[in-house]
Amino acid sequence: MSRLDSFINRMSAQRDLLNHVRDLPDLPVEGAVLEIGLGNGRTFSHLRENFPGRRIVAFDRKLASHASATPEPEDFVEGEIRDSGQAFVGSGAALVHADIGTGYDDKDAITLTWLPQMVAGMLQPGGYAVSGLPLDHPQLSRLPQLPTIEEGRYFHYRRV
Repeated sequence: MSRLDSFINRMSAQRDLLNHVRDLPDLPVEGAVLEIGLGNGRTFSHLRENFPGRRIVAFDRKLASHASATPEPEDFVEGEIRDSGQAFVGSGAALVHADIGTGYDDKDAITLTWLPQMVAGMLQPGGYAVSGLPLDHPQLSRLPQLPTIEEGRYFHYRRV
């Protein structure tokens, strides 16, 4: 598969899962949405459109988003996510979206030594996580893959 087709599949899977979680009747009413990996802001823009009225906090090493998809200064956390995200452990988020995979197994393996624990800690019980990387953690229950998403492409979980 070409890298372009792989990117399109990943973005479609991401959108499908975020829309699915948006429509769940048991999504916690209270709690922020946390965007781990702001990048150019495409997903932040989608979250802002689909979760109106919720605080959306975005994390990244450096602000590089498009002007139309940039969070307010108080809703952007700059720095190494492994470190800066720790301030939001215990914050009771309703949804955490993490898209910080690199596509390099060795680099992603390092991220997976801390990301699952951080995401689980950010969520309130009953909150949801959507991630491009698998989040194996005892407090995160993996949910069934949507029929539109190929196995292993994108993942979603509920905090127990």
